[in-house]
Amino acid sequence: MEKPILSIDCGTQSLRVLLFSEKGELLDRTQIKYEPYYSERPGWAEKNPDVYWQSLCDGCRELKERNSQLFENIAGVGVTTQRATMINLDSKGDVLRPAIIWLDQRSAEPNYKPYPPMKMIYKIVGMDEAIEKTQRDGKCNWIMQNQPEIWAATHKYLQVSGFINFRLTGEFKDSIASQIGHIPFNYKKMEWGKGRQLPNLFFPVEKEKLPDLVGPGEQLGKISKGACLETGIPEGTPVIACGSDKGCETIGMGVVDQTMASLSFGTTATVQTTTAKYFETLAFLPPYPAPIPGHYNPEVEILRGYWMITWFKNEFAHKEVQEAESKGVAPEEMLNNLLKQSPPGSMGLVVQPYWSPGLKEPSAKGAMIGFGDVHTRAHVYRAVIEGLAFGLLEGLHKMEKKGKQKVNKLAVSGGASQSDEICQISADIFNLPLVRGKTWETSGLGAAIVTAAGLGVYPSVGAAIKNMVGYKKIFEPDRKNAKIYQELFERVYKNIYKALCPLYKEIRDITGYPEK
Repeated sequence: MEKPILSIDCGTQSLRVLLFSEKGELLDRTQIKYEPYYSERPGWAEKNPDVYWQSLCDGCRELKERNSQLFENIAGVGVTTQRATMINLDSKGDVLRPAIIWLDQRSAEPNYKPYPPMKMIYKIVGMDEAIEKTQRDGKCNWIMQNQPEIWAATHKYLQVSGFINFRLTGEFKDSIASQIGHIPFNYKKMEWGKGRQLPNLFFPVEKEKLPDLVGPGEQLGKISKGACLETGIPEGTPVIACGSDKGCETIGMGVVDQTMASLSFGTTATVQTTTAKYFETLAFLPPYPAPIPGHYNPEVEILRGYWMITWFKNEFAHKEVQEAESKGVAPEEMLNNLLKQSPPGSMGLVVQPYWSPGLKEPSAKGAMIGFGDVHTRAHVYRAVIEGLAFGLLEGLHKMEKKGKQKVNKLAVSGGASQSDEICQISADIFNLPLVRGKTWETSGLGAAIVTAAGLGVYPSVGAAIKNMVGYKKIFEPDRKNAKIYQELFERVYKNIYKALCPLYKEIRDITGYPEK
């Protein structure tokens, strides 16, 4: 009897429960959808963590109904979740307040006030605003300052992964590779910060409030009797430490070194690779711990990246949405037709997708330039898709420069990767072959890979990847289109921010947005 692996993938808008074979085949899945967050005030984004747990229980029971024999023979469980969403638990393990979601925009007061010499150094290297913003974004700081009674009652301050692992095992343990966010974590040493290291100064969380860290692939506990009763997962089943959703997505696409990069076409668009050496693609912005032990995932992200598809659909694509409803297909399928109606380069319409200010571009705004009377909605939509790819390409170039290694192949995941047109445009802009996986559930597959290695099914994560990852389609770049995109990127796109930055600063001074 086959002993499958159970992956739990808890995202911002849904939780998926997945059964994988030891060969990486998706045997069955269920998806429980929920609202991503609610807002009591403008800019706030909160969620009751119990929704994640109840979704997990419901998903497991649903899957067990369809696969009772497989479910009884689960070899192990792996958990991968959204990043930088934090949960406060009391000494009994009960939730103290709603989780503050990674999309939350509330702001705290900085804890760390550098001495004048250090302050001058930070200003010279252009990181003074970034250091202040990093602390303001720390939700632990906000809770300490605005809800001190909650912080005093907090026994553990956990990622969503740590919360789910606790509910499954009764152990306050989490994977090293899941520690991504505004927390006192030393990314270079892959451990909790010590003494007066900057992470501790930025986010002064008491050490006893943090979970014990376990290396990816190591067992962090077993399914408890209580979790067995609620989920149907057999009591005593090993739970293996995995990693964040983006990190698991990267290895789920077979990206094990710097010759390959993973593109994630999700709410946050990212380009990420895997390396055994520590390097910062952008100064002071560390690479994240990878689900491969001893490795890092350097990353460049575009906040609210492919969320722009939803924005365009809601604001400009009412005709396509209605047509999709009448045909019983997803609106995104109709949007693909818009990409076919406009040529590479969108007749000179170029988008820079800085929808949200970044740490290195605190004044940044999005830009759409080159309008003319020839342009239609189709050109605008294609320019948005091209702009996102240009932004990721710029990030990849920085990564290659700092890592001293050229990428020669791309892998793609995320919702927008289901579009052949978007994948082909990306292959043309990067001028590299781009592969799409045999399953859309690449984060869950990555967790299954780490779990399989942890259970000893394979001798290492690398061996598990070789046996469990497969590709369904390859997109080769069109050389003619690639030439057009290369010239647009080099001669136009790379100069947009530099040319418009003074105006962005004026807009910020006049309107007060983005906040300082």
